[in-house]
Amino acid sequence: MKKPQTLSLQEQLLKSGLASDAKAKQVKAEKRKQTKQQRNKGIEVTDAVKLDVEQARQQQAERDRELNRLRQQAEEQKALSAQIRQMVEQNTIAQDENGMAYRFTDHNKVKSVYAAPKVREALVAGQAAIVRLDGMGYRIVSAEIARKICDRNAEYVVVFNENSGETVAVDDPYAAFQVPDDLIW
Repeated sequence: MKKPQTLSLQEQLLKSGLASDAKAKQVKAEKRKQTKQQRNKGIEVTDAVKLDVEQARQQQAERDRELNRLRQQAEEQKALSAQIRQMVEQNTIAQDENGMAYRFTDHNKVKSVYAAPKVREALVAGQAAIVRLDGMGYRIVSAEIARKICDRNAEYVVVFNENSGETVAVDDPYAAFQVPDDLIW
């Protein structure tokens, strides 16, 4: 059985009429000249096409690295948001619609949550905090949970009177006087 004879690409192009004999001879001569120069002078002939391809490959690799970094950053942010949401859902202190209003500002707007008097006192004393979650509104959580949320992303914590403990200035002339309940808004 006879094996079919395979033609080189150059022969195939010549046979189909896509290339001419003159062009084929010119390409062969250039190739021979380049290899002779490399051999005789030790000069490495650079191919512009190879350089362009290598540069494009490096640019593509850089773009891929940047996209991967952005994608990973978005995934990390999404994971942090999920952790915060879970902590808030599991540790929410119940609000009381019939309780006292605690008013605070969020983005230059006065907001309020209603809570039992003890919860309101805990908010004032820094033992509790108010956090904001998209789609969930405002929730009251303990100070410990608020600190954990602040460690992950402080933007979620709206009100946290952490430093408002019972410290009174030594030379405060009004330290002995209590604020009446009707002045608390």
